[in-house]
Amino acid sequence: MITMADVARHAGVSVSTVSHVINETRVVKEETRQRVLDAINETGYIHNTIAKSLVSGSTKSIGLAISAITNFYFADIVSAIEVEVSRAGYTLLLTDTHDDPDNELRVVAALHQRRVDGVLLAPSTGPRGRALRYLHEVGVPTVLVDRCASPRFDQIGTENVEATAELVGHLAGHGHQRIAMISGHSGLRTTVERLEGYRQGLRRHDLAFDERLSISGNSNADDAEKAVRTLFDRDDPPTALVVANNHMTIGVMRALGGLGVEVPGDVALTAFDDFEWAAHFRPRLTTVAQRIAEIGGGAVRMLLERIEQPGRKPRTVRLPPRFMRRESCGCP
Repeated sequence: MITMADVARHAGVSVSTVSHVINETRVVKEETRQRVLDAINETGYIHNTIAKSLVSGSTKSIGLAISAITNFYFADIVSAIEVEVSRAGYTLLLTDTHDDPDNELRVVAALHQRRVDGVLLAPSTGPRGRALRYLHEVGVPTVLVDRCASPRFDQIGTENVEATAELVGHLAGHGHQRIAMISGHSGLRTTVERLEGYRQGLRRHDLAFDERLSISGNSNADDAEKAVRTLFDRDDPPTALVVANNHMTIGVMRALGGLGVEVPGDVALTAFDDFEWAAHFRPRLTTVAQRIAEIGGGAVRMLLERIEQPGRKPRTVRLPPRFMRRESCGCP
């Protein structure tokens, strides 16, 4: 194994000079610094950050536990987080929870065992979830991302209730009375909040809640497609739809196309989550756009503050989304 002493001999400098260049603990003349960097490249020396962490107590790494593969929205969140983590000089360790509580606990424990400085988590459960209990008990600096599930932690996400109520209200303003909701996976905090927003929106416009019009799409396209087919198999199908995330919107549109149901002529369509191609459909999709860059970047900054000030009182940040009014809702 190549050591720091090997690099020093190759560069013709002392071991302490190599150490100063690697750890940036002292200013080294540019000519000497370049010789050391060249020697590192030529010898293939890999700096042992784990050994350094035993002295400093920091691995300069942040763990991210999120359902990155099955959720398109989270893929964009990961990108925003990675930019901010890199800017801060940290390394990001990404794990996929698959929105499964058992797997979530496993990956969170694995990140802790790797001695990450802090954890970013999009929890798949509520405040009593095992992963949240684990993180609280071991005292790892933690920020909850998107799903604000427990006030015991710093957390940042979208304001879901009022935003969903606004979608319902917009459809009611177009005269719709049978407004259906395709909700996300049961138990997710965002699902609970958007369902509450749906109910609030109905109440504000004196529309009765009909449980037959509230149906789960389980946060994925295939189940959302089945949900729409169930709704339109009835004698009194809905005249408007609110879809709770962008992945389900794909399944909803696939089902409507297969059934020959036209948007917005036969049914008005609105959705949570804006995405790159929402404005390119015909008709263009009316959506609620979450502030992805602000959520991802804000989560990292909150975590770095928590690492620096572990005794600080936890805080919750809710960002209002943007209402993107287009044609799928029936607007001209």
